[in-house]
Amino acid sequence: MATNFLIIGQGDIGLPVTNALAAQGKAVTGLARGVQTNYELHAAAQFLQADATQLTAEQLQPFSHIAIIVTPNEYSETAYRHTYLGIAEHIADLADHLPNLQRLVFISSTGVYGQDAGEWIDETVQPLPPKRQGSQYILAAEKTLQNAFVNKTIIIRPSGIYGKQRLMRIRQAQKADSIILPAYEWTNRIIDTDLVTVIVKVLTLTDNTRLKPLYIATDYRPVTSYELTCWLCEQLGTAQPSIDMTKGASGKRLHSNIPLDWLNYPDWQLGYQLILATL
Repeated sequence: MATNFLIIGQGDIGLPVTNALAAQGKAVTGLARGVQTNYELHAAAQFLQADATQLTAEQLQPFSHIAIIVTPNEYSETAYRHTYLGIAEHIADLADHLPNLQRLVFISSTGVYGQDAGEWIDETVQPLPPKRQGSQYILAAEKTLQNAFVNKTIIIRPSGIYGKQRLMRIRQAQKADSIILPAYEWTNRIIDTDLVTVIVKVLTLTDNTRLKPLYIATDYRPVTSYELTCWLCEQLGTAQPSIDMTKGASGKRLHSNIPLDWLNYPDWQLGYQLILATL
C-alpha cells in the first residue's frame, strides 16, 4: 500500500505539518471541522471537513499514517475530555477495521507528568498522576490509543511551545518589574517550527527500528522562569523581575530524546534570539 497521511487538526501545528508533507511530495490530507477556505493549505494537499469524533472506518481506511494534533476550543474540563479523549476513544473503537494503518502519532503534552518538585524526567520515567483534569484526559487518551494500536502508536509530548506568534514570555518580560518569580520554578521550551519538524520526521521515518514509542519534544536546556525572564529583560532593555527565594523547587526538568540534528534551535536562547530579531 502506498503511504498516505491524514493529519487530524489544522491548527498552528497541524496545518504546518500538513503543508510540510505536501511540500515533500507526500500524499497528505488535512482534516478539520471548519471549511477549507479557513486554512492556507498547500496546493498539493487534500482536505477533509469532518468532526474527528464522527469519522467512519471507511473514511480512515485509505490512510497508512495518521497524526492527531488537536487542541480544545476552550480551556475547560469538558473541552479537554471531548477533544483529546473523545477523539482517541472513537478512533480506538475503529482499530479492528483499519488494516492499512501502519503508524498512529498522537501529540500529547509534557503536562501529563505530575512531577512538580524540579525532578529530572526522561523517556523511562512514568508520569505521576497530573493535578490538572485536562492533563489527566490527555494521559488517558495516550493509553487508549496504545491499548488499541499497540506498537503502531507513537506518542510525542511537547514541552512549552513558543514562536513568532507565541509571545507570552516576551510580553511578561516587557512588564517584569511588576512581577515576583520563584527562584527555582523549572520550565522547558521548544520552538514551534522545531516541533513541526519533529512530527514530520516521526511520520515519515521509514526505518521502524529507529523509531521510539515516546518522544519528549523539548530542547536541550531546561530553564527557570526567573532565568528566562531575566535574560529576555536584558535583550529588551526592560527592568528585571523580583525574585522569591522562599519557595522550593517546582516544575520539572526534561531530558530531550529528540535527535539533535532534528532541531534547528536546541537551546531556547537561539530560538528567542530569532524571535526578538523580528519584533
